Amino acid sequence: MNEPARKVTWTYAEYLEQERASPTKHEFLNGEIFAMAGGTPEHARLCMSVGAELRAHLRGRPCAVYASDLRVRVQATGLATYPDVSVVCGKLERDPDDKEAALNPIVLVEVLSDSSEAYDRGEKFAHYRRIPSLREYVLVSQHEPHIEVFRRNEDGSWTLREARAGAGAHLEAIGCPLSVDEVYRDPLAQAATEAEQGLRES
Repeated sequence: MNEPARKVTWTYAEYLEQERASPTKHEFLNGEIFAMAGGTPEHARLCMSVGAELRAHLRGRPCAVYASDLRVRVQATGLATYPDVSVVCGKLERDPDDKEAALNPIVLVEVLSDSSEAYDRGEKFAHYRRIPSLREYVLVSQHEPHIEVFRRNEDGSWTLREARAGAGAHLEAIGCPLSVDEVYRDPLAQAATEAEQGLRES
């Protein structure tokens, strides 16, 4: 998280009022409002790529894939935040205090950045683990083809599975494969490579 706004304590209603008028997104926790840093083009591309892969595999099933505009509220801790990608299966449960916030994601995805990686792996994941419906938490690297899937076990513990280039991550909670190569495929770079190969062949 970044530095909170000047006022020491805000109510959740005040946070929502500010959020409706703000062009940027903010997190809320314990009466503090934190501005969320803007992402890089690579971050935005990876978010969209993961969301597109999940949506393609979930088509025709009772699950919805949401982009980072969906606010998620952790009722147990009070955190309100915007995951990069969220998957909800079945009916969307809304926070009684915030009809625009979802309570029941089954999968959450964060694309890591240098400024947020420690938070996403540590404090934020600790909050996410308090969401009863959450079954898998996915971390996507910006620096290399590397996807990590933290899966909740029956006893409440979490198991890590990793996938790198040439492999795939499997999201058991929603029965979806997630190809590392497809997620990281850069259409512009691929087109340039194919064009170069075409010139050589001609």
